[in-house]
Amino acid sequence: MLLPKKKERNMNNKIISVAGPTASGKSDLALFLAERFDGEIISFDSMQIYRGMDIGTAKPTKEDLARVRHHMIDIADPTENFSVADFTARAKEIIADVQNRGKTPVLCGGTGLYQDSLLRGTEFGELHADEAYRTKLSEFAKTNGNAALHALLAEKDPEAAEKIHMNNVKRVIRALEIINASGMTKTEWDKKALENASGVPATLIALNYRDREKLYSRIDMRVDIMMENGLFEEVKALWESGKLLPGTTAFDAIGYKEMLSCVRGEDSRDVCAEKIKLATRHYAKRQLTWFLRNKEINWLYPDEYSSKEELYSAAAELVSKDR
Repeated sequence: MLLPKKKERNMNNKIISVAGPTASGKSDLALFLAERFDGEIISFDSMQIYRGMDIGTAKPTKEDLARVRHHMIDIADPTENFSVADFTARAKEIIADVQNRGKTPVLCGGTGLYQDSLLRGTEFGELHADEAYRTKLSEFAKTNGNAALHALLAEKDPEAAEKIHMNNVKRVIRALEIINASGMTKTEWDKKALENASGVPATLIALNYRDREKLYSRIDMRVDIMMENGLFEEVKALWESGKLLPGTTAFDAIGYKEMLSCVRGEDSRDVCAEKIKLATRHYAKRQLTWFLRNKEINWLYPDEYSSKEELYSAAAELVSKDR
């Protein structure tokens, strides 16, 4: 374990945010920076908020929790739908409390929408869900097919339709909901949100790998460790207790939906593990695509450094220069 050379007080209420794809090493880096800059970690992982989903979401260990205080973990039941608006409201209160105590808020996670909503004032998600309209669109897709639903979006917001795959029904429906509720297209809504950004001062750091295969190797290793640590048993317990319900956000979490086929006896554990690895790789690509759009991020590449100590020193230097 690398120890910080010294603790630096937060003199200007600056925030540190550590992002990146799954298995990139961001959690360890956030721990180091939190210790170095006398901080507390605020997770912006959309699945770590759920109680009982520990192994599959790679939550902080007991040792990690003992080193640095963490927030936004285990705050909701898997049966609840926790929106980006819910996250933003609660995280803002936590950040204010951390800063009022003279400490540094260190954000850490891989859910780009959560980070943007908090730091850039993105209002996407603050529209209250119209359950009746959402159900109507969902039934339309079931009856007429995903392509037909996507065609509706293409008529009203061609730019959004071009970016959203027709089989990503949730996002297609969400884009149509924005139009229905605000009278603006998702494209217009996102643009307006960025123009009205809150401008919270933050040092943004994200991890990536020059050699993508190294990231994929880390993903595979992480899944293997999850399997060894009891992912099957965790999913089985959640399923049998009625905590994984179709239609909820938690139900679609990578690792859980794939492992359910094993719990049901439809696939072997090895087959499920391979499905999880593939799904996680695809997810990592989507995460990188999201973060790469943000020109304010300082990118660090672990495979360019000879040791963790060098990488962490580079990250600490970025933060120090920006304070």
